[in-house]
Amino acid sequence: MERPKILVVDDESRMRKLVKDFLTKSGYEVQEAADGSEALDLFFAQKNISLVILDIMMPKVDGWQVCREIRAYSNVPIIMLTARGDERDELQGFQLGVDEYISKPFSPKILVARVEAILRRTSQVNTEEELEAGGIRLDKAAHIVTIADQKVELSYKEFELLAYFMENKGIALSREKILNHVWDYDYFGDARTIDTHVKKLRSKMGKRES
Repeated sequence: MERPKILVVDDESRMRKLVKDFLTKSGYEVQEAADGSEALDLFFAQKNISLVILDIMMPKVDGWQVCREIRAYSNVPIIMLTARGDERDELQGFQLGVDEYISKPFSPKILVARVEAILRRTSQVNTEEELEAGGIRLDKAAHIVTIADQKVELSYKEFELLAYFMENKGIALSREKILNHVWDYDYFGDARTIDTHVKKLRSKMGKRES
């Protein structure tokens, strides 16, 4: 069985080695990039990257631009790393389609757990399952959402949120339930993350998912 391939992008060689060592021990294949330009070249050359771990502050092309260019072509899960704890950075990341946001310094074990949680969800998709409600059609196997046959581009987390809402239509869902299901038990971030994602999702869906 082919191992999932993860692209680790950081201009600090020690950080890349640390992350790579932990991911490799957990059974993943790791590709490294020292700047944003190299990251984009690798991503579009490989074509089979399962997940991207992306630093923000880098030479040549920063993490924001890398995220924009990847999102223009792919919904591959992206975990953003940053040395800054600015809430504005976190909000900007989510608005660009980042799926997880981790501030440095961080526990490599927690990072691996986040990676495992995301990839576990993608591998557990039922290839025959489709959801439909209010004119919205969600295909879990193809990871596609359409409204009136028009495709809607969603990030991985936005897709997971919409699927969870459609699966639980008419049920009041607490932030805790949403965190436990969509972000998994290992998420230790602020519950406002949900509000940010829901706001973005509503904007893309024209508020039809409510």
